[in-house]
Amino acid sequence: MARPPLTLAALATAAVAGLEVRAARAHSRGAGGAFDAVELHSTDGRHLLIRAPRSQTAESEQSADLVALRALTPGIRSRLPFAVPQFVGQAPIGPTRAVVTEFIPGAGRTAEELTGTPELAADVGRAIAAVHALPSGFIGDAGLPRRSAAEAREAAVAIIDRAADTGRLPAALVRRWEEATDDDTLWRFAPTVVNGQLGADSFLVEGDRVTGVIGWSGLAHDDPAHDLHWVLTSTGMSAERTLAAYLDARAGGADAELARRALLYGELELARWLLHGIDTHDDEVIEDAVGLLDGLVASVHDHSSDSLTTDTGPVLAVADVERMLDQTPRDQLPRESGATMLTDSYDVSELRRQLDAGGSGSEDDERDLGLTAPIPLDLSDWGDATPQSDEASAAAAKPTRGTGTHGPSA
Repeated sequence: MARPPLTLAALATAAVAGLEVRAARAHSRGAGGAFDAVELHSTDGRHLLIRAPRSQTAESEQSADLVALRALTPGIRSRLPFAVPQFVGQAPIGPTRAVVTEFIPGAGRTAEELTGTPELAADVGRAIAAVHALPSGFIGDAGLPRRSAAEAREAAVAIIDRAADTGRLPAALVRRWEEATDDDTLWRFAPTVVNGQLGADSFLVEGDRVTGVIGWSGLAHDDPAHDLHWVLTSTGMSAERTLAAYLDARAGGADAELARRALLYGELELARWLLHGIDTHDDEVIEDAVGLLDGLVASVHDHSSDSLTTDTGPVLAVADVERMLDQTPRDQLPRESGATMLTDSYDVSELRRQLDAGGSGSEDDERDLGLTAPIPLDLSDWGDATPQSDEASAAAAKPTRGTGTHGPSA
C-alpha cells in the first residue's frame, strides 16, 4: 500500500533538521511502484524529494545509489554539465528508511524523444561522454567496482553460458554471441567511469538540454559501451547524432568497436530476461523471452541487424536457421514470436532491479563503424525504468512504465 504524501512529508521534517514543509504532492516516474515518492516545497524555498522503498530490491537499489552519490564529490560533480541528486537526509520508516534529496527540475523522455531532434540528441551524447571522461580515481577510493576489459568479456561469456545451459536459447544466437566474445578485436578498449545502468529514464530534460541524470546505483569503472546500448537500439530520427556528439566529445578516446559491443550488450539483455524468468519460475516471462529471442534470430538472418564481429562469417540459409531453432528445446506453450520489446509481460525496471550486474570522432570514422545503421530490435522503452545491477536483482514483478517530471525515479 502506498504511503500517503502527508506521512512522507512529516517524515521529511524528521530527516532534515529545521525543515518546514509548505506543500507536498505525490511523485512518480515509472519505477513500477518500487518507491513511494513525494515532492516537497519548504517554507524557505527549498525543493526536495523524499523516497521510501516498497521492497527489499528497491531498498538495495537505494543503498547502492546512496554510495554512488556520496562518491560523486563536489569536485567530480563540477566536471559534469548536468545536475546529480544531492543527499539531504534520511529517516527510518518501518523496516527500511526514507531518503531525502534535492529535487532536480526537468521532465523524463522516452528514448525516441531523447534522440528525436538533433539538438537534444547531441546534448545527450555530450552528457554521456562527460561521465566517461571523469577521472577514475574516486571509483577505487569509494570501493566501487572496477572491471578490466578482460573481466568485461568474461562477464558477457558467463551470461551467454548460463542462457545456453537453459536449453531455450536459439543455437543461432549462441553462435552469434560466442563469435563476438571470441573476437579479440572487440575487446580492446580502455575502461572508463560509467553510470552502469544508463537508459532513457536516467535523463531529465528541459527544452533541448539535459538538466540532470539520476539513478547511479551501477556507478563503476567498466566498459563504456554499457551506457550506450539503449542509443544503438533507439529509433529516434537523430539517434546517429547522439553517437556523433559522443564521439566528438570523447576527442579520439572512444575505441573503434564501441558500437558493436553496445549492440551485443543490448542483445544480451534478452538473455538476462530469459534467465530472470527461469530463476523466478515465471512461465509468462520465459515464453516472452523465447519469442523475443526467436525474433532476434529472424532479424539476424535477414541482415537487418548489424554484425557483432569484424568477420561476419558465412550467411545462414533459411533451412539452417530453422534447423537451429528445431535443435532448441521448447515447452509446448503457445506464444507469438517477434522482434520487439514492447510487450505486456516485459518490464525492464523490475529486471534491472533484480539483475546483478582509440578511434577518432571524425565523420569518416562514424561511417566506418556503422554507427547509424538501423536495427529492427526495438528496445527503446527499456529506458523507462529504474536500473539495478546483475546478481542483486531477483524478485519478479510486472509494473507499468511511464515518464514524469523530476529527480530520482519512483
